[in-house]
Amino acid sequence: MPRPRRSPAPQERLRDAERTKQRILDAAAGEFAAHGYAGARIRAIAERAGVNQQLVSYYFDGKEGLFRAMSEQWQQRQAQISEPGTPLPEQLRRYAMENLHNPDGVRMVAWNGLQYTGDDPGGTERTAMLARGVEQIASLVGDDNPDLDPHCLLVMLMAACMAPTTLPQVIAGLCQTDPKDPQFVEHYADQVARVAESLGLGADSSGTPSPARRRSRRAGTGL
Repeated sequence: MPRPRRSPAPQERLRDAERTKQRILDAAAGEFAAHGYAGARIRAIAERAGVNQQLVSYYFDGKEGLFRAMSEQWQQRQAQISEPGTPLPEQLRRYAMENLHNPDGVRMVAWNGLQYTGDDPGGTERTAMLARGVEQIASLVGDDNPDLDPHCLLVMLMAACMAPTTLPQVIAGLCQTDPKDPQFVEHYADQVARVAESLGLGADSSGTPSPARRRSRRAGTGL
């Protein structure tokens, strides 16, 4: 005689719900990366996740809520990249390495820029986070380079970090390499860090050189 089905315990239901939510978030990352916020469809996200479309609305209250949840995850990731005490060139090197470690995230940022019309879910949180980066650049530049606008400089550095994803055809033509090649991405990330150092953004409070400069010195190419 078959045993009666046991109702899942509350802890099991919670774990199942968390796994389902993460599957949806992972699927959304791929969908937003492929089509941007404007082009992403809840139905496609549900199909990628292998869940009922209604669950997306149940857990995230639609596409905007889902995007905000993804933005929160990205902010947590950014907090790891730019943890206190990390020299700015090393932060930029880590951001550039996201082209390898988190290409969907970089593509999503690029799509959002291409589709920007003034409506920007998560924009307030992003602006507050970037404002801290501007303050850091301003404090490092100081009075030595009064003509450098820290706001514009941060935008330039962000664009440079994203280039392996946003300008793959340029890299393939100029560098004669696959822009997704891990060795190239690491080399490129080091170069972004070196550019920041050359602008006077490389010294931390202890004067410790960045990992990019230490690698160059070990290779006999450091300045």
